Amino acid sequence: MNLRTTLVLALLCTLQAEAQDSTAERDMLRQGLVDVAQLDTTLHVDLMYARSDNFMGRVLYTGLRRAYLHPLAARALVKAQRLLRLLRPELSLKVYDAARPMHIQQAMWNAVAGTDKRIYVSNPRNGGGLHNYGMAVDVTLCHAQTGDTLPMGTVIDHLGPEAHTDREDSLLAQGLISRQALAHRRLLRQVMQQAGFIPLKTEWWHFNKISRAQAKAHYKPIR
Repeated sequence: MNLRTTLVLALLCTLQAEAQDSTAERDMLRQGLVDVAQLDTTLHVDLMYARSDNFMGRVLYTGLRRAYLHPLAARALVKAQRLLRLLRPELSLKVYDAARPMHIQQAMWNAVAGTDKRIYVSNPRNGGGLHNYGMAVDVTLCHAQTGDTLPMGTVIDHLGPEAHTDREDSLLAQGLISRQALAHRRLLRQVMQQAGFIPLKTEWWHFNKISRAQAKAHYKPIR
């Protein structure tokens, strides 16, 4: 294969990827969601399901690189970022997941159904979870300038008791998380709750804007 052919193939691959991205982005916008980074450019975004280092071990978001949320949740996230920057100007929120199409939720559920990990994934048959309405966000703390994440006790997307927020005193006593990681978790919860989010007890990074009952009653899931 000569250089010209290689360059042409690379260009075609790039154009194809951009076309997929634009389709996925348009679908999110068409369903009334907003790009959180356009509301606040200081937010860091690194979607974990656009990478392979997640609990599924593969890329799920083949055409999505930006984080989208329902406007209600997006505005609350911007508020949380501002609260954090007031308390700790050197830090920022970093978004790992936001609105999630239901077909991706189904793929996740298929991977854990019948296993002890199923408690961490909402069943689409029951309406899915708040991610599927654009009303949940997975987020951590990072350095504002570099984007390097702070120690939180586990990696993002860790499906196990070490990620549970209702066991943190015990985790600390057993040496499974550090005092520094616990302080970071508490700071994250502080700003997110002050902004109107509800923490999830099984995942330190997960925050809901409304209840599942409210979502099912008043909003449509993302397709």
